[in-house]
Amino acid sequence: MKKWIKRMAGGALVLGAIGTAFALFFQRGDGGNKSFRTARLTRGDLLVTIDATGTREPEEVVDVGAQVAGQILKLGIDADGKTVDYGSRVKEGTVLAIIDKALAEADVKQAEAQVESAKAGVRRAEADLEQLKARLLQARRDWERAQKLGPSEALAQATYDGYQSAYEIAKANVAVGEAAVLQAKAGLAQAETSLWRANRNLGYCTITSPVKGVVIDRRVNIGQTVVASLNAPSLFLIAKDLKRMQVWVAVNEADVAKIYPGQPVTFTVDALPGETFSGEVVKVRLNASMTQNVVTYTVEIATDNSAGRLLPYLTANVKFEVSRRDNVLLVPSAALRWTPSVEQVAPEHRNGPPAGRVPTSLPPQPPAEATTRTEARPGMIYVREGPFVRPIPVMAGLSDGSRTEVAGEGLTEGLEVVTGVETAAASAGTTNPFTPKLPRPPRGWMPPR
Repeated sequence: MKKWIKRMAGGALVLGAIGTAFALFFQRGDGGNKSFRTARLTRGDLLVTIDATGTREPEEVVDVGAQVAGQILKLGIDADGKTVDYGSRVKEGTVLAIIDKALAEADVKQAEAQVESAKAGVRRAEADLEQLKARLLQARRDWERAQKLGPSEALAQATYDGYQSAYEIAKANVAVGEAAVLQAKAGLAQAETSLWRANRNLGYCTITSPVKGVVIDRRVNIGQTVVASLNAPSLFLIAKDLKRMQVWVAVNEADVAKIYPGQPVTFTVDALPGETFSGEVVKVRLNASMTQNVVTYTVEIATDNSAGRLLPYLTANVKFEVSRRDNVLLVPSAALRWTPSVEQVAPEHRNGPPAGRVPTSLPPQPPAEATTRTEARPGMIYVREGPFVRPIPVMAGLSDGSRTEVAGEGLTEGLEVVTGVETAAASAGTTNPFTPKLPRPPRGWMPPR
């Protein structure tokens, strides 16, 4: 029995050695047990973009506030004959809301009374001035007669001096009267200004739309009390024209140098899946913002919304068109990154590609279609040749990360290029390193008879 077990153990060792030899043979770098992953060259358009996220904003928004305090009594009527609400179309001068006018009307009446009182004060001052002028005239005549007689037995010195003093006093009183008239008129002007102010505040009780547009936000309800202090409270937000809208996009500082006014842009919104909208860059704001040590710049994009399908404040997924190449040969970028081992290259090509086959530039683009200058760089791709691969030198151009523009001798649309290697053993199955292993029997252990 022991001899039989020894023979079995010896046979197992021989079979293991043979299996190991076969495995080493097939796993050599001669391509015998490996298959190449391939992809085809395609011809098409290549577009390099910068992706960012932004928000749709109306091109011009007017914030309508209240300049007086009071309770909202009622809301106005929009262009469609309905109560002003979200989405209401309004014209310039449309009544949006009315604030309680009781206090403002009382102020107007008080100011009107003050104006009438000031007018009466002016008339009285003017009448007093006329009296003073009459007294001045009488004093002048008396003084002139006194001067003709002079101090004598007919006119005592004291009487003479009295006439002179009366004349001087009368002149001074006239000047005082004239000043009183000016003061009364100034009081009238002040009262009229107060009346104008009171009427203005009364007019502020009726909130009207300053522009033609659409109400995109209503921030007040009937019965709510408006308190106007240093800052006018915002009651309505009106978009002047929703047919022209903007997208405000936050662009990272690493990409902002590639953004310029007039740059074409495409974007999508989650509310309208499957649709792509276009626009162009209008402005790059210089006031950068920093959030968690990340600096971003706000870029304004103008877009047409004549159909009215795009609503304000929708999130937009934006693509800035940086570079574009039309009708060029495209290869997966993985093909340019893959490098075979020496054993995988056909023997006649292991010393490099034939001389004179390396391209020096990319094919030119028509002037009307060229958008940016593309810097070409040398590269190498490989095609299958039996169990080996053959190198083809190329010039690589624009890349969007997954595809790269290439040019070179022998490149045609549909040509299969190698992008990697798949090992047959790996494709057949893999060993999980976390699979528990059975314990090995101790040395010298023999199965029971």
